[in-house]
Amino acid sequence: MDQRVTTEQRIAGGVGAAIPHDSAHLHVSGEALYVDDIPEVRGTLYAALGISERAHARLKSVDLARVAAAPGVVAVITAKDIPGKNDYGPVVADDPIFATSLVQYHGQSLFAVAATSVSAARRAARLADIAYDDLVPTVTAEAALAQRSFVLPTERLVRGDPRSAIAGAPHHLAGRIRIGGQEQFYLEGMIAYAVPKEDGTMLVYSSTQHPGEVQHQVAHALDRPAKDIVVECRRMGGGFGGKESQPGLFACVAALLAHKTRRPVKLRVDRDDDMMITGKRHDFVTDYDVGFDDDGRIAGVEFVLAGRCGYSADLSGSINDRAMLHSDNCYFLENVGITSYRCKTNTQSNTAFRGFGGPQGMLGIEAVLDDIARHLGKDPLDVRKVNFYGTTARNVTHYGQTLVDNVIEDIVAELETTADYRARRAAIRAFNATSRIVKRGIALTPVKFGISFTATHLNQAGCLLHVYTDGSVMLNHGGTEMGQGLFIKVAQVVAEELAIDIDRVRITASDTSKVPNASATAASSGSDMNGKAAQAAARKLKARLAVFAGKHFGVAPETIAFRNNEVHAGERSLPFNELVKLAYFARVSLSATGYYRTPKIGYDRKTWTGMPFYYFCYGAAVSEVAIDTLTGENRLLRVDILHDVGKSLNPAVDMGQIEGGFIQGVGWLTTEELWWNEQGKLMTHAPSTYKIPVASDVPAQFNVRIYESGINAEDSIFRSKAVGEPPLMLAFSTLHAIRDAIASTADYALSPRLDSPATPEAILASIGELAARREQAALAETAEARE
Repeated sequence: MDQRVTTEQRIAGGVGAAIPHDSAHLHVSGEALYVDDIPEVRGTLYAALGISERAHARLKSVDLARVAAAPGVVAVITAKDIPGKNDYGPVVADDPIFATSLVQYHGQSLFAVAATSVSAARRAARLADIAYDDLVPTVTAEAALAQRSFVLPTERLVRGDPRSAIAGAPHHLAGRIRIGGQEQFYLEGMIAYAVPKEDGTMLVYSSTQHPGEVQHQVAHALDRPAKDIVVECRRMGGGFGGKESQPGLFACVAALLAHKTRRPVKLRVDRDDDMMITGKRHDFVTDYDVGFDDDGRIAGVEFVLAGRCGYSADLSGSINDRAMLHSDNCYFLENVGITSYRCKTNTQSNTAFRGFGGPQGMLGIEAVLDDIARHLGKDPLDVRKVNFYGTTARNVTHYGQTLVDNVIEDIVAELETTADYRARRAAIRAFNATSRIVKRGIALTPVKFGISFTATHLNQAGCLLHVYTDGSVMLNHGGTEMGQGLFIKVAQVVAEELAIDIDRVRITASDTSKVPNASATAASSGSDMNGKAAQAAARKLKARLAVFAGKHFGVAPETIAFRNNEVHAGERSLPFNELVKLAYFARVSLSATGYYRTPKIGYDRKTWTGMPFYYFCYGAAVSEVAIDTLTGENRLLRVDILHDVGKSLNPAVDMGQIEGGFIQGVGWLTTEELWWNEQGKLMTHAPSTYKIPVASDVPAQFNVRIYESGINAEDSIFRSKAVGEPPLMLAFSTLHAIRDAIASTADYALSPRLDSPATPEAILASIGELAARREQAALAETAEARE
């Protein structure tokens, strides 16, 4: 049952209202406080990291005498100055704060310096005299595979008998797609500000999606119990997964320097160092072998996923797991085998990024279906449709979870009509027949994305809620705000439950001293879990107030109703704030905690079966592009999106997430290219060499709609659905529209080989390779005719 309050009750800003982000007015005025804006405590020092200039080497000597003697320097620390553990690994203890005898990537931290100014610290850090004994770096996933170099054991998931199914199918294809990584490029870089408190305790302001984990990382480094460390984060200037596990390094260094000097220490790295030090989205090499029938229906498929993890495990286990679990996207795979290699390389330790491995897994099956369609001479949309999951049959995933909410056929059918896909596809083919240089392409691709942490224990959340005697409410929960609108959504839940206007609710900073042991704000689960925890706290308070109101009015508590900023008992009523004041004088507690654990989920990782996801989000997009066959340049001309968010908590916020997620996905698949040289140095480590999308990359026609029939079959918060990660994968349509445009250069007779990102260079290479194959095919046909 939808528990939403009716419009007749007229509270301002309740659930379903399209109201602005709670900090929007602060963002545009420049008044929103980020870590670097917090007024500094007297005596604050500024830190800088000394980083390795080799990707793989033994440290022969590290002489920091010139660093320590530099102007303004107050302290220099290395691994020997760490009272506790020299590690900040989130899962496996393989992430040293400071390298000791071995460096494993170009950019690894070796030491840190604190000085009286930012410039003094950064200048001093460059004065270190370091002697290296160079070793050969492993840079690519292919090289790691050849060397059997892995950060974690290889995993294998199998359903049915894929090899026999492939062998017995009427048609067979094999191929490879290289899937590029992606820099999170949050606007606010990595930063931590550590302020020593009395009795050895420490307050750390950290730009992090996971304050609880930073708390434990700092506690371990300082050899203190968690109770002695408080981590606070009011907001981040973006995170996108990059601030889930890796802020721990910067927080630990700031805290260690603060501990040594007994002075506050701020560590803010510049963009170049941030990109050199931190991990990115995992790039993949995906091989496939598929058998299929005349309609394009897959009989069996084998995938080999080689994910470049970098030098340490970080979150690569769960990320590569999710890639395996999402290798079906929207398609029923009766016979499937997936082998996942977690490749160790001498590069940054790759980490979470919006989608968390899901996009890489999904992109593999989309490439397979596109290749099948072109092999058969069919519209790729028709081949996608014939492979869709069903609603009553063919509706069990390759890991054994039954789909109970599959709406992908409805979404695709509606979008196909509203976007006029068939007519536009015909018009584009007609255009290409007469246009020699500029070619156009179109594609419609679907999305199915599972919602929950694959590490089941993380699916829990807490909330702390206070009601003050004037009827105003203070809200604190374990989620973090990184611009995605989590705080306003949870505040709307509280306002809805208490039936009060949204402006009566104050949202406060994420704080480990208020809500302990909170999970990261990740996996698109922030609104689901924290919203439910806040709902539980609000309902506790409402129940207490109803009991008191029942006594006050002389009626049964269950007859008390909260609506429109008032509390009603039949025809009698009191303003909410007046009832709260009376309750206080009657000694009724006006504070409550709320807790939520996601129900039903859980799976056996040994057998790769179970229910890892509480529900699925669905969507589809049509992209139309134009490419210049002489330069490889491309332009996104028009996009049509239809996306399922269930019953939206806030349509304005959700629309922003859909639009932004899509554009970020387009960046990943078209312009954002990461490149390491043979020595393992990242060469694209600044805006001058790494190209994210800008406003001019947004298509002139950008038609985005929320699926009006959407509703969550599960008991999510007010039947809404997550919206953080799923829209990113809508950008598959853009990559496949580019493939469609390239295919036109060979009269659609062959399937292009196009890796991502589809940069101008990659597009030109694909056009050239396609032309060569076409020429070879023509020569072979001529030779056969002569025989």
